[in-house]
Amino acid sequence: MPRTITIGLDGSAESRAAAEWAAREAKLRGLPLRLIEVREPLPEPVAQAPFLGAQTGQQWNGGGEAEASSGDGWGTTPDEAAAGLRLRHPGVEVTAEQVTGRPHEVLIKAAEDAELLVLGSRGMSGFAGFLVGSVGLAVVARTERPVVLVRAGEQAADEHEPDPTGIPSAATRYRPVLLGVDADRPDDAVIRFAFAEAARRGTGLRVLHGWNLPPYYVHGLPADPEVYRAVADQQAATLAKTLRPWRAEFEDVDVVEESFGGSPSIRLIDASREASLVVVGRRVRHNPFGIRIGPITHAVLHHSAAPVAVVAHD
Repeated sequence: MPRTITIGLDGSAESRAAAEWAAREAKLRGLPLRLIEVREPLPEPVAQAPFLGAQTGQQWNGGGEAEASSGDGWGTTPDEAAAGLRLRHPGVEVTAEQVTGRPHEVLIKAAEDAELLVLGSRGMSGFAGFLVGSVGLAVVARTERPVVLVRAGEQAADEHEPDPTGIPSAATRYRPVLLGVDADRPDDAVIRFAFAEAARRGTGLRVLHGWNLPPYYVHGLPADPEVYRAVADQQAATLAKTLRPWRAEFEDVDVVEESFGGSPSIRLIDASREASLVVVGRRVRHNPFGIRIGPITHAVLHHSAAPVAVVAHD
């Protein structure tokens, strides 16, 4: 049974943008697309109230919003949404289902059989970025499959270079894929994912690696700038060595390496404006308490201007 590109659909603008992105990704990979709409069970007091009709259950799960936008080509059911995606993305096999349960639990379970799980994230008013809710964070923190977060309003043209007149166009070359990597503790799963995504898109890969001076160097820095340059050269060499086998395997991918002092989160967020996809890692922590995804990944998730792929690794 082939793996799928799986999308959690809830009728919101961000989940619809994510579904369109997932359909494009399914076509790139030659994989089927699976839509899942999660319906939360009614609270017991509500479920047992005889005077509350079926409309209450629909409204509890956001049915009112979907009904209000039923004329936009998406319909009001997962099957109708799937039919629309088949029309807009010919050749992509699309299935749909409705599941009752807690959204993060259902989506984490669904991710086990997925090549990729795709979720929507609401855009932050006044900012170019995401507002990742509790469900999205819980899924990202607990699934060991790659998860992609797509903001509301994301269009295919946003992932491509402007045409010669400066107008966004989905017919031009993809923007580069952006990878944040820790060259001192690299992980093959994260790097391979980024190279493969760049190869599928026929575009380049921009790799950012941020580093900090060892504590025993910091106090000598103002008096000896050579120390900084020596560490910078060493880190650049480490990054080059880390990427060398991947350059050989993906020889058609044009790679740009950037090694710099300081945290990479701000650089990644800034560079995301010119990227088709941002790829970051998340170390797997088998801890039942709390949600931890790492400060850099957390910052990128909330503020990236492009879709973000979070790849779990040991």
